[in-house]
Amino acid sequence: MTASTTKKQERGARIEERGETATPNKSHPSILNPQSSILLNTTAEDHHIARMAAVALGLTVLENAIPSPLPGVKPGLANIVTLIVLARYGLRAAAWVSLLRVVAGSLLFGSFLAPGFFLSLSGAVLSLLVLAFAQHLPPRWFGPVSHSIYAAFAHIAGQMLVVYLWLIPHAGIAYLIPVFAAAALVFGTVNGLIAARFMDTGTETLSTKNTNVTK
Repeated sequence: MTASTTKKQERGARIEERGETATPNKSHPSILNPQSSILLNTTAEDHHIARMAAVALGLTVLENAIPSPLPGVKPGLANIVTLIVLARYGLRAAAWVSLLRVVAGSLLFGSFLAPGFFLSLSGAVLSLLVLAFAQHLPPRWFGPVSHSIYAAFAHIAGQMLVVYLWLIPHAGIAYLIPVFAAAALVFGTVNGLIAARFMDTGTETLSTKNTNVTK
C-alpha cells in the first residue's frame, strides 16, 4: 500500500510539473489561436481605386465579347474609367486602376505573362506616361477628348513597338499603322466624349448637393 501511494504521488508531481511548464505558452494566445486574422488598414482612396478598377475590368470583359474586324483593334472602353479617375483622383489612382485592370484581366482570361498580357501592359504604361504630361497642358484648349486621343495613340504605339521588337520583327507591320491610327482617332474621340459627359454629370451633381447644403 505504501509503495503504490508513493508511485501515485510521484505521478501527480510529474503532472503538476508538466502543467507548470506548459502555462507560459498561455501568455501568447495569438500564436495558438487558429482563428487569428490579418487586418489591413485601408483608406477611402483604396476603396475608390478598387471600385473603379472593378468597373474597368467589367468594361474589359464587355469589350472582349464584342467581335473585332481586325486583331488588336478594340474600342478601349476601360480607358473611359482611367480618364475619369485621372480627373477626379489624380495620376497615382489612375495608374493603379489601369495596372490592376491589366493584371486582373489577364488572370481572368488566362493570358497572364503571355504575349497578349505584355501588349496590354505596354500600351497601358505608355498611355499613362502620355497622360502624365497631358494633364499639365492648358485646360482651356486640352480636355478629356484630347487626353483620350493622346492615350489611344500612345496605347497603339506601345503595342506596335512590342510587336516589332519581340513578336514580328518585320518592317511589313508598318502597313498596319494607318489602320490602327484611324481606329485610335475614332475610339479615342468617342471615349473622350463619354468621359467628358460623365465628368460634367458628376460636377453638376456635386454643385447641386453643395447648393442644397447651403440652403
